[in-house]
Amino acid sequence: MMYTWIIVLGVIVFAVILYAGKNGNKILKRERPLDILNRRYANGEITKEEYEERKQSINSKK
Repeated sequence: MMYTWIIVLGVIVFAVILYAGKNGNKILKRERPLDILNRRYANGEITKEEYEERKQSINSKK
């Protein structure tokens, strides 16, 4: 009975590792502020004026 739980736990751990590997960019990688800003502009979430203003603000903090 104990071996069954060890096998089940092993399968769960293996599945989590596989899932994290497929979605590693989303889970483990933090986006830089400029990357987020570029994505939002590309998706049309912000205007060109907002983009330029925020980009200047981000670059001035470096």
